[in-house]
Amino acid sequence: MSENLIVSKETIDRINELYRKSQNEGLTEAEKEEQQKLRTAYVQAMHNSLRGTLNNISIQNPDGTIVNLKDKDKTGK
Repeated sequence: MSENLIVSKETIDRINELYRKSQNEGLTEAEKEEQQKLRTAYVQAMHNSLRGTLNNISIQNPDGTIVNLKDKDKTGK
C-alpha cells in the first residue's frame, strides 16, 4: 500500500454501507472480500496519518534537550 494513502468519503460510506448490509441481510463472498480490502486500506491510512503526526512532534526533556519522536522511535527508548 502507498504511504500517502488517503481514504475518501466515498470509501468510508461504502465501508459503512457494507457493515449495515452485513447486519441486516448478510454479504456475498465478493462483498466480504471488498469489505476486508476497504477496512485494511482504512486502517493503513489511519496508521500512516498517525505516524506522520507523531514524526513531527518534539519532546523537551527535563535537562533541556529536545528529542524528535521520529528519532526516539529509531533508538527504541
